[in-house]
Amino acid sequence: MRTRLIVGAIALAAVTTTACASDEIGPKATPADELMTVESEFGEVEVPKEPTAALGMYTTDVDILLTLGIELADSQPIRGDSGYTTFPEFFPADALEGVDAFANYPDYDYDAILKAQPDFILNGLGYDKKVNRRLPDIAPTYSVNAFDGRSWTEHFKETAIALDREAEYDAWIEKYDARVAEVRAAIEEAGAEDLMMAPLGYYEGEAVVSCYSGVECQAFEDLGLGVFEPGRANDNEGTTYSAERIGELAEVDFAFVTVASTEEGQEQFETIMDEAGKNPLWANLDMVKNDRVIPFDLEMTFGSPSGQMAFLDVVEDAVTGGSA
Repeated sequence: MRTRLIVGAIALAAVTTTACASDEIGPKATPADELMTVESEFGEVEVPKEPTAALGMYTTDVDILLTLGIELADSQPIRGDSGYTTFPEFFPADALEGVDAFANYPDYDYDAILKAQPDFILNGLGYDKKVNRRLPDIAPTYSVNAFDGRSWTEHFKETAIALDREAEYDAWIEKYDARVAEVRAAIEEAGAEDLMMAPLGYYEGEAVVSCYSGVECQAFEDLGLGVFEPGRANDNEGTTYSAERIGELAEVDFAFVTVASTEEGQEQFETIMDEAGKNPLWANLDMVKNDRVIPFDLEMTFGSPSGQMAFLDVVEDAVTGGSA
């Protein structure tokens, strides 16, 4: 499974005139003296200096808002596919206590966004021009094309600086570096620092190794582990291996495969592994024979602070056998 978002034609939900006119449902106005002008990749926008009901257009945006210490509106978007019904399990549960979730991807629910009464929206889906135009009608919006091939951390830093939250960004970097040091020490203690790692997908008889999302390969690199170089080919789009070339993955010690963290996702992973096992070249790989094809939550790979931290745990548990 590729970890990049598949951008297609998405039907936009219309917000009803009744909802817009309601006294109880609608955007919250921010006094002019409480606004600041910030520069975005789509031009200057005015946003609240201190939002009290912010909304993230995608789950990664919700996580970034939390990490930057920005108060959330009482309802927030989650994915609406693959059996997802709530926030990713690696998100900070305490910070989301009392916050309701509503499906907002791959179909957008503008009614639900309006009902959340946000006073600020962080929109990481800036690749969709229709969304960029629509959201400012609901609340002041800072839009970012967070899926343009650059590392998610670059967008995170730029967003933090623009919203005057650089101190919070620096605090997260310090926390991340400390966790990297802990996991790296555990890996070295296990004598596993020479392992070769790869993010991997398998479909229709072909394997794909790709560093596109940046999350996995960044973590491998930070932890001092080997990164299977074909994953960096084609500007991190990676390399595809036909059924006849699967044996070329013999150098990989651990492969990490994204799955939805739902019953539906687990069933899909098992189906994929059963299909792959029909190829004797796959079945003969050491990583397969040693049970080192590791499934992990798809949502970690889209790039957010909690997702990056959580993937460190995935690597540590896989490499040390969960004994660290």
